[in-house]
Amino acid sequence: MKHSILIVACAIFCSAQAAAAPFLPPMASIPAGVFTMGSTEPRIGDGSHNPAEGPPHEVRVAAFRLAKYETTVAQFRQFVAASGYRAAGECWEFDRTDGIALKASGWDAPAHAPTDYHPVMCVSWDDAAAYVQWLARETGRPFRLPSEAEWEYAARAGTRTKYSSGDAPEQLCKYANMKDRRFKAAAQRDHGLDMLVTDCDDGTEYTAVVGMYAPNGYGLHDMMGNVAEWVADCQHPDYRGAPVDGAAWRSGCEAEGDYFITRGGSYSSSRQVLRSAARGHGGRGNASSLGEGFRIAEDLGGCTASTCAGGDAAFIQALHAAQQAELHRRARH
Repeated sequence: MKHSILIVACAIFCSAQAAAAPFLPPMASIPAGVFTMGSTEPRIGDGSHNPAEGPPHEVRVAAFRLAKYETTVAQFRQFVAASGYRAAGECWEFDRTDGIALKASGWDAPAHAPTDYHPVMCVSWDDAAAYVQWLARETGRPFRLPSEAEWEYAARAGTRTKYSSGDAPEQLCKYANMKDRRFKAAAQRDHGLDMLVTDCDDGTEYTAVVGMYAPNGYGLHDMMGNVAEWVADCQHPDYRGAPVDGAAWRSGCEAEGDYFITRGGSYSSSRQVLRSAARGHGGRGNASSLGEGFRIAEDLGGCTASTCAGGDAAFIQALHAAQQAELHRRARH
């Protein structure tokens, strides 16, 4: 059964990839609103890795669209094939000797891209920015990376709890691919690493096919976990002086170096990192399988037809087949 489903998914994908126009995921329409961004939580770890989450401040966000799913291997593969783009050739990976190490690898390595419908990772901020610029040119639509404020507003989906699913971390495995019991066993087996994890089971060891977990209130999947997501903002140490209109913060970053913000945490992230307010960062050219990916946003007005949010039918059908194959795999394990 699994093989027949994957064959169907491949056939659908191949025909979609052959089309001249890029295929798109379904987009969620995020309504305009006002929310309190940030938290009073202390910096994660020793504070050297993650910028502060405060001071909490009110932000007004205009309506926009955000992809329901993280950008997949299939989407990024189509971009590379069509444009000739050369993505980062090195990637941070777990390492048995050093914990993590920078290795010659890439987004399309089998370990990082188990299927075309897993989220693309081992991509840098530059890679993500190049993809959305290409997508905007090819479609004539204003696709881009979301701002950090837009991302948190969409992730919260009207909630004020630590997670969009509430305050109970034990429930996170229903909503996120995270640092759980299954990941702990895999990290020990493959890398000799003994990790502290949340005592739940999300069904997979490393990354998962996108859309396998329950969506939040705006219909967005994998906002927490799977892969951390690059946003448009460069890094500042905290929110003092941050825009209050939802725009990306792209000025005054020099003191922090050439770093950009990531949000949402990944399959290897603790529950502390999966909070709606938690902030991560990475260098502009940093690519990681620990891991970083992205999802696309779009300004309203560039596409006004009723089908603008629908996505490419062939892509959606192939993704559904991949999700069914993943469900069959989990049922056997």
